[in-house]
Amino acid sequence: MAKKTFKKTYDYECTITGEKYTVTQKAKNPDDLISVQAWYELNEDKDDRPEVEKIKLGLS
Repeated sequence: MAKKTFKKTYDYECTITGEKYTVTQKAKNPDDLISVQAWYELNEDKDDRPEVEKIKLGLS
């Protein structure tokens, strides 16, 4: 029987949107974390997602 490896996970919450997410690495500054969605909201000029993806999300 194979031994199952255990990965430690950390739960964080976006400081802007309140979205909760889980990562496998511990954050140095958890109070500064934001979700990907919040980052794109703050940096609209750097939004490089394809138009198809923006339509799926209801942004266009």
